Amino acid sequence: MSRWLALAVLSTAMLMTILDGSIVTVALPAIQHDLGFGSAALSWTVNAYLIPFGGLLLLSGRLGDLIGRKRVFLAGNAVFVAASLLAGLAGTPEMLVAARFLQGVGSALASSVVLGILVTLFTDPAERAKAIGVFSFTGAAGASIGQVLGGVLTDTLDWHWIFFINVPIGLATILLAIRALPAERGAGRSAGADVAGAALVTAGLMLGVYTVVGIEGHGAGQTLAYGGLSVALLAGFFVRQATARTPLMPLRVFRSRNVSGANAVQILALSAMFSFQVLVALYMQRVLGYGALATGLAMLPAAVAIGGVSLFVSARLNNRYGTRAVLLTGLVLLVAAMGWLTRVPVEAVYVTDLLPVMLLIAGGGLVLPALTNLGMSDARDDDAGLASGLFNTTQQIGMALGVAVASTLAAGRTESLLGEGAPGAVALTEGYRLAFTVSAGLLAVAFVVALVVLRPATRSSARAPQEGRRVPS
Repeated sequence: MSRWLALAVLSTAMLMTILDGSIVTVALPAIQHDLGFGSAALSWTVNAYLIPFGGLLLLSGRLGDLIGRKRVFLAGNAVFVAASLLAGLAGTPEMLVAARFLQGVGSALASSVVLGILVTLFTDPAERAKAIGVFSFTGAAGASIGQVLGGVLTDTLDWHWIFFINVPIGLATILLAIRALPAERGAGRSAGADVAGAALVTAGLMLGVYTVVGIEGHGAGQTLAYGGLSVALLAGFFVRQATARTPLMPLRVFRSRNVSGANAVQILALSAMFSFQVLVALYMQRVLGYGALATGLAMLPAAVAIGGVSLFVSARLNNRYGTRAVLLTGLVLLVAAMGWLTRVPVEAVYVTDLLPVMLLIAGGGLVLPALTNLGMSDARDDDAGLASGLFNTTQQIGMALGVAVASTLAAGRTESLLGEGAPGAVALTEGYRLAFTVSAGLLAVAFVVALVVLRPATRSSARAPQEGRRVPS
């Protein structure tokens, strides 16, 4: 079988997952009009997807190690395709929200094991760097492509097609995956069938994601109560893993400084990068008056820059200078991009005020592949699915946390200025500036953590997941 065909299958599945998280955003007004969503209930079109997605990643990754990552990947894609068809056919708000929840379940199953499969297929450091560059491109570009594609489909056809388009792509992915992905039996349920641990981590993560995505609608007391309960459930999970005979998540995975550090850096960096994508889009629409399609096109240079660096530059730099040095360089570029946005004016000129940011954000094309390499570098073969699920979980936590916190800060600043009599555009811009300042700070902290905690990945650790096993090509 061809490992590169397998990489194409894995990347396509990940692209669908990322697309589905962003393609809906530009279609929300049309969905609200057609199905009669209330303003508050409309957010559940997005949240119903994010909660199971973020909550089930870790469990799904471990299931891949136990029963076989190919099986979990195929099952996830099958659920996702069926749920996409239901979402496209939805005629009521309840049906759409239920379908979106099922899409989140399918996405969690499929995406949780992708990196685990990838690192066991590509054992040579140079080849793995190239493969991760391609994989990172699909993730980095997917969100921006989703905004453009969502605008095109909604304007030219109708919003139902943002879900229908997943069906033929998903079916093709399943058929190719059956042929291209290596078969594996897994370690067996006896190696980690920890039901109590599974219940604790799933409940804790789902409640945590729910708390984060709903932070704007919750009062302070409710947010603290939900957040506290989520932390208590996750603490109980870690206690359980330290004492269980067959833990769901062996704590040895955290002994690696690179695994722990890369996941910590990812939460900080993705918090800033995803809030950049959402808030810049809002700034262009609410302050500059761009339409949905124009906003997507204006964001396209960022996707092209990140994708170009991921595909053609990151692997060479990682092999020559090391992933840690490349990661630090990328974080510096991202800090510069956010710093540029802290001075964004009310009447911006795209070429001078926004385009430089879209180019500097290419630093993400260095950061994401380097983090993936470091986060998976010390994963053992029997823990590759778990490490993959953990890495995807911290990615989702970072994205959800970043948007929730940045949006709340921006809204609070805007409301305060409006109360003082400031013009609407000025108040909105100042709110976004505050959010971009905080994002720049998060990236600066990520730089410090990467500098202090991470160590260069060695050649031996890069081969660790497949030591002694040859994968046919």
